[in-house]
Amino acid sequence: YNGPNVQMGLNSSVGNDRFELQNSDWIVLQGTNPAWNVIGRSTYYLLQAKDAGAKFIVIGPEYSASAAALDAEWIPVREATDTAFLLGVAYSMLEQDDPETNPIIDWDFLDRCTVGFDADHMPADAKTGENFVGYLKGEYDGIPKTPEWASEICGTPVEQIEWYADILRKDNKVSMHCSGSLARNNGAENLPHMWMTIGAMGGHYGLSGHGTVHEQGNYGSFNRGDALVFNKVMGWDYTCNRSILNNPVDHVIPQAEMWSSILTGKYHYSGHIDGPNALTEGEERDIDIHVIYHESNNYLNTTENTPLGIEAHRKVDFVCAHAYWLHASAMYSDIVLPVATHWEGAGRIPWMGAGDRETKMVFRQICEPLYESKRDYDIALMIADKLGVDVSDHLGIDEKQVFFSQLASCMVMKEDKTYEPLLTITEEDIAEWDREGAPQQGRIPLKQFLEDGIYNVPRSKDDNFGSIAFEAFRKDPEANPLPTASGKFEIYCQSKSDLFDSFNKGWAGYTPVSPLPKYIRPLGGYEDGFADWGNKVKGEYPYQVCTLHYLRRVHSNLDHVPQLREAWANPVYINAEDAAEKGVVTGDTVKVWNEQGAILRPASVTHRLMPGQIHLPHGANMELDPETGIDKGGCDNMLCTTRTSSAHLNAYNTVLVNFEKWNGEELEPDVLWPQRVVTYANE
Repeated sequence: YNGPNVQMGLNSSVGNDRFELQNSDWIVLQGTNPAWNVIGRSTYYLLQAKDAGAKFIVIGPEYSASAAALDAEWIPVREATDTAFLLGVAYSMLEQDDPETNPIIDWDFLDRCTVGFDADHMPADAKTGENFVGYLKGEYDGIPKTPEWASEICGTPVEQIEWYADILRKDNKVSMHCSGSLARNNGAENLPHMWMTIGAMGGHYGLSGHGTVHEQGNYGSFNRGDALVFNKVMGWDYTCNRSILNNPVDHVIPQAEMWSSILTGKYHYSGHIDGPNALTEGEERDIDIHVIYHESNNYLNTTENTPLGIEAHRKVDFVCAHAYWLHASAMYSDIVLPVATHWEGAGRIPWMGAGDRETKMVFRQICEPLYESKRDYDIALMIADKLGVDVSDHLGIDEKQVFFSQLASCMVMKEDKTYEPLLTITEEDIAEWDREGAPQQGRIPLKQFLEDGIYNVPRSKDDNFGSIAFEAFRKDPEANPLPTASGKFEIYCQSKSDLFDSFNKGWAGYTPVSPLPKYIRPLGGYEDGFADWGNKVKGEYPYQVCTLHYLRRVHSNLDHVPQLREAWANPVYINAEDAAEKGVVTGDTVKVWNEQGAILRPASVTHRLMPGQIHLPHGANMELDPETGIDKGGCDNMLCTTRTSSAHLNAYNTVLVNFEKWNGEELEPDVLWPQRVVTYANE
């Protein structure tokens, strides 16, 4: 964690610098809507590319705000069907390609830089004789993955699939960008693999203006490469003695089994992706949980299956929550400890900054903790004292020292691509902070950084900070191998299949995952919405819900702020044709439900959403009616299932529901609801 990529995460090198967008012919956004939900300057970078002549394609179930801002072509694709869509595109690329008259596929790149595309390029560790071309043609399952096959599942017109296949031709400079929303589905185990494969077919790696990129959350800045400014010290566990802080409890419970493990006393153990509990051979384990402790989370509201979570909270002996407002997890706690906000603490450099390789942000304390609130750190010390536990050997430092160490560790890249300290720290600074440190010479004074709250590395199009992912690998794959068994992009990836087989061992519901990027029919996906798929007879829950991120909050944080509630009403978005069938117009209160739970929200009827698709903003705090069991707050996890597939994927976007116009009392705007504040008897 002390290298130049620390601030951008492990995948920082898989995309290009932002100025490369201006060299693209086409920029593709699949399952991402940066104008709504990516912090920083992402949309500005895309608008710069538009001004430079790039054209845009947006792929997903809605014509989004980003599509409107960028004047993009919209390719409609139903929720959780992206793998099927991309397979149809791959088939069409193969069918349309003629190396002499219509060169679409980059055969040179596939030959030199990949394994597994066809029978002549299989990796040495392959355990089956299957290859990707054979799968596309239906040689193993009798189903050719034609655009017609894909269209039936994903809802995209065949002609648009074929058009997009032509756009992805090797001679077009195409930069493809997707977000994690595509994989927040059951059945998405092979989706990242398929995303890589479609990019490889067009050769969209290692060249100026090309790219095949995963834009995720704060990393989703459309500005990749080694971090130009970063901090070596990340936080507590990078400053303290890690050997002392090792957790003696080796249980690692998959998030999808969090509530059921409490209720049933069993879960499927497979280790963890990081740290001492690395992914390992799976096994069924017993566990006996008696306490739920919420610290810096609101899992009851923001994790799948809130109704099951309520059962779990009622089953255990004791629940405690740290909370700065009375969110759902706090409401179901026995004790709520009022916690201070970040602005009442020592200060901090956010882990992921502004999600931008050239930006470093910082926030500092503006006041002492208000009223009876305490910092999380102080609460931990007070509890340890009451338990008679001496924690001095475990910590040895305080929050202010951690913050000072973070600041002192900030590094910034110079034009020669070496690093120097960002901050000048003087003896007077150290004395004023009254913390351990050493004077250093940097680019800007410490006090200036704290006053500004942000530092941006000066950039220009012709500077020396540009970056093209996989450029060296593409030029010479043998001299610059990738960290895979073959050293190349693995369209047939045996290690992926073996990994799934290993950590799913002992799980009765596991279906083996292929080394190829095959389509997996998702649990709770579009096809499951039919009682009879072959004859297209709709089932009890024929509509798909996407739990999109929303402008008024970050997950559930800030959902209680009246000004934000007034600005964004938190409706449920419904396709105009679907709404008309049920007599629903904008502003009507509608009930949305499935076998798990039900919510009430005002409807926003739109033509910008595919038929059969419903968009429900994620993170609304639950307002449960104890008599009816219906949530009028619109908590999306009242509907999201914990039923999962082989990767224990979060099923936030494989949700099937029904809806109808509510015949009871209409909801008043939630900005008018009483705020959840504590009033004292003597007031």
